[in-house]
Amino acid sequence: MKINLAMSSIACAVLFALGNHTAQAEEANQTTNNKVERIVVSGTPAGMGVRKIDASYAVTNIDEEQIIKLSPKSTADLFKAVPGVWVESSGGESGANVFVRGFPGGGDAPFLTLSMEGSPIYPAPTLSFLENSSLFRIDETIETMEALRGGPNPVVSNGQPGLTTNFRLKRGSEDSKGLFKYTTSDYDLQRVDAVISGEIADDLYFMMGGYVKSSPGIRDAGFTSEKGNQFTINITKVLDNGEINFYTRQTDDHGAWYLPTPLNVEGIDAKYTQLGTLNRKATIFTGPNNEAHQIDMGDGRGWEGHVSGGSIKLEFANGWAFSDRFNITKGDANTLGLVPAGSATTLGAVADNSSTAIGAVTGTVYTANTPVQQLGRWVVLKEISSFTNDLAFSKQFGDLSTAFGYYSATTSANDWWSLGNTAYHVLEASGEMLNGIACNQNPAGCDFNYDINSSGDARTNAFYATAQYKFTQLLTFDAGLRNESHEVEYSVDEDLDGIFNKTVQYDENKTSWTIGINYSLDDDMGVFARINRGYKMPYFDDFRDNYGAYQAGEKLIKEVTQAEVGYKLMTKSTDFFATLFTNEVKGDTFVRRPGEPAEILTNQAYGVELDYSYNHESGFSVNLNSTFQSTEITQSPANKGNEAQRQPKWQMRVTPSYDFELDGMYATIYGTISAVDDRFGNNENTVVLDGYEKIDLGLILEPMEGIKLQLAIDNLSNEQGITEGDPRNADAPNGRYIMPRTTRFSVSYEF
Repeated sequence: MKINLAMSSIACAVLFALGNHTAQAEEANQTTNNKVERIVVSGTPAGMGVRKIDASYAVTNIDEEQIIKLSPKSTADLFKAVPGVWVESSGGESGANVFVRGFPGGGDAPFLTLSMEGSPIYPAPTLSFLENSSLFRIDETIETMEALRGGPNPVVSNGQPGLTTNFRLKRGSEDSKGLFKYTTSDYDLQRVDAVISGEIADDLYFMMGGYVKSSPGIRDAGFTSEKGNQFTINITKVLDNGEINFYTRQTDDHGAWYLPTPLNVEGIDAKYTQLGTLNRKATIFTGPNNEAHQIDMGDGRGWEGHVSGGSIKLEFANGWAFSDRFNITKGDANTLGLVPAGSATTLGAVADNSSTAIGAVTGTVYTANTPVQQLGRWVVLKEISSFTNDLAFSKQFGDLSTAFGYYSATTSANDWWSLGNTAYHVLEASGEMLNGIACNQNPAGCDFNYDINSSGDARTNAFYATAQYKFTQLLTFDAGLRNESHEVEYSVDEDLDGIFNKTVQYDENKTSWTIGINYSLDDDMGVFARINRGYKMPYFDDFRDNYGAYQAGEKLIKEVTQAEVGYKLMTKSTDFFATLFTNEVKGDTFVRRPGEPAEILTNQAYGVELDYSYNHESGFSVNLNSTFQSTEITQSPANKGNEAQRQPKWQMRVTPSYDFELDGMYATIYGTISAVDDRFGNNENTVVLDGYEKIDLGLILEPMEGIKLQLAIDNLSNEQGITEGDPRNADAPNGRYIMPRTTRFSVSYEF
């Protein structure tokens, strides 16, 4: 199926008319005729809001109650509940790989924007060793999440053509209320959450809360490898004609970075991690003078910084409305980990004397048949900051609704890397480095080193206009345009020798567009169609990895063209969205390992997303989300005709739930059954990652008013599924397991 054919067939049914899907609405759920009307703000100029049933695109909503039942172990883990999205969250709290609708990618989350209160928390979707979800932690201050794939995304906000997820904070009201929650687990998690909200003065409300936590990790490192805290304040002032809102979220949370491990060595399974007390402290050498640095690999991956912002929304008597949202993000997002370099082997094959070597920490003598593997001590120090502002005016002219906006963003990143520093280690939990292997004592280690010191700044300015025209009560058309200018200044010192051998001054401009149609079959049912074209503008790593192409005049812009047709049904008991999609991504780049040349390719995909929820008054409910898709690399030097790496042809999640009474107590039993198809681990399609099934189970009891007990078992059958192979060496028999079976128990008091 070719995208141009699919788009042509849709375009024949879509008239170009000025219009946007953003009739003025409150950012809350409204109740009409005993049915809850869901209001969504994703895909609208400055978050002005639209009824979900009226939206000409598919949005997934996940509320607080659903988040509790899903019990995500990380922010990216929650995205698994969104159709069209494939998530590899097996690397720990940070550093997930997120793919959307068959878009190509080799890791991180190049087509994901994470927003809070409608503002992007960091305009660059992905930098090396940093994707948006690493900067955000879910806690009890979150009210709901919206997830929009495609749709009007390329025109509004930061112009993300892929997936935008928007988290909305709880807000205060006239009634004071709060929650205190303690959580523990079979891996010795200790966590306390608290949140309180209420009224400060007339029409002035507050919410504040957060958490503290610690554990040795789901994969036990033998020390406190997971620790963190977070504190959030949200202040809202209600005006006669609108509201003002301010928030700040202070986070300091770090955890072990889990990496691929050997799949062919006995005793290494989903519970295994190499990191431990015998190898967390290390000495690495950098630069031409082999400067020594003492490091602690136990720092892992994490985020220490703040995400702060606010908004003002006003409505005027003449039909005009005004909205402005801003966000400031600043902090450190560092990554330290033990990265495998090639296949496991035995000590006899690499020892100087071909038989023994001595542990560098304990002095233990290890024999020739001891499993060993090269591990790199990788250090990435990343200081980031950004500021975004999204301003919009809107006006209703009878059946024509219009909006005009201006989006601006500044993005900065200062990096210091030392990648490599490889040495042979004993292949066991907390396995130590070895003496008696020549390359282990070399400052450069046993494999490559790639060290950089870089600074980058980017500025984005975009003007957009959207409009919606209602031809009849049943039929609406909408369209939008966005003109964006993007500037980048970037300098890189490779080898840490004081010479900035890669410098960039970049300035490009692109225009994105979207056209949509929405037809209401009745009050509860409708169909929609949409076509759009957007762009992923380059950031710092795109220039470093493709510096030769940049010097040759390449613009390094990824062009994304999409089309979708959908059916929606929203009744008192049922929500159902079915969406057919097709897309093409031109100019995508894939780098197997930093410092190596990039592969440039074009990718096409098509598929169907199903998002179904049913709630019966008897207490039974079920949610189903599934994706069926086909991908093809249509342009590539060596991989033309192959499937896109790391993405399954199908995946499915079913979450049933039943509410009942048990000895006078309210109770809920629930679970999730997940299944995914086989995937290829590389673009060459030579490595197959087997599909797997996973079962989660939970029970909630409310023994008395305000008290809630929850037991959540993840991966009940202890399935040993694989999320990825070895992205740096596809032929090495390494892979990363999904998380092993864990059990968490929490007690909460709500007042």
